[in-house]
Amino acid sequence: MLVTAARLLGDGEVCVAGCGPARRAARLARATHAPGLTVLGDDGTVDGVPAATAGAAEFAAYWLQGGRVDVGLLAADQVDAFGNVNTTVLGEYDEPTARLSGAGAAAEIATGAGRVVVLLPHRLSAFVERVDFVTAPGALTGPLDRAQVGLRGAGPVAVVTDLGVLRPDPATAELVLTEVHPGVSVDRVRAETGWPLEVADEVGVTAPPTAAEVAALRAG
Repeated sequence: MLVTAARLLGDGEVCVAGCGPARRAARLARATHAPGLTVLGDDGTVDGVPAATAGAAEFAAYWLQGGRVDVGLLAADQVDAFGNVNTTVLGEYDEPTARLSGAGAAAEIATGAGRVVVLLPHRLSAFVERVDFVTAPGALTGPLDRAQVGLRGAGPVAVVTDLGVLRPDPATAELVLTEVHPGVSVDRVRAETGWPLEVADEVGVTAPPTAAEVAALRAG
């Protein structure tokens, strides 16, 4: 999952990475194929160094609202068929069954970055038809929704999991399975998805991690 997400980042780009796996994937990209990648933390750091004397909120406003970020990486607890992300609550907001880690800068990343990559383990409980709470917007409910509410950027262009990669259908904005990791079947991915998952006509297989990528990941 981390290697596949890292490969979606380009050398010379500016990336905002949230916590956990998102930050690890960004660091992996810098250590391997994208040494010129600038990694911004949602805590106001640039390449791991604090750089926001006015605070993380002002830092995010400068980079994200200023249109200076090419790609955002988001770790999620729950995602739905249109790539909307939930890291806030499970169940009803006022009486949730569980409170999650919270929003952080997820909403700002999802609405301000040129494109977004979402990372999470592929489990039936996490891949739901509609998220319980929209912490960070994907396509909302269809292909025109982001533009209609004035959101910049393409939103999620890939949801990368430990089973494969899902990408939005250009016509419907609904996530479609486009790649699986080696040894993973389409049936297994469908069984772990809480809606009737569409599958690409030709499902690719991701390239296994190289020795250099594994070494960089372990070192980072």
